[in-house]
Amino acid sequence: MADRRRVVQYVIGGLALAAMVALAPFFLASGLMAPGWAVATFIGIWVVLFGLGCLWVIRRRPLRTIPLPFIAAVVWFGGMSAGEAWLGWTA
Repeated sequence: MADRRRVVQYVIGGLALAAMVALAPFFLASGLMAPGWAVATFIGIWVVLFGLGCLWVIRRRPLRTIPLPFIAAVVWFGGMSAGEAWLGWTA
C-alpha cells in the first residue's frame, strides 16, 4: 500500500513538472509584448520554480510541486497584465 501511494505521489509531481514545461513557451514568448529586462525576469522566475520542483522531486517531496504551475501562471499573467496596464507594454 505504501509503495502504491509513493508511486501516485511521484506521478502527481511529474504532472506538475510537465505543467511547468507546458508553461515555458508563454514565458519565452513574453518578448512579443514585454521589454528585454522583463523577459529575463520572467524566464529567471520560471527557471527557479522549475529547479525548485526538480529539487523537491529528487529530495522525495513530490507533492510540494503541485502549486508551482499555478504560481508560475499567476506570476506570468499578473506580470504581463500589470506591464500592459501600468508600463504601457503593447504587442
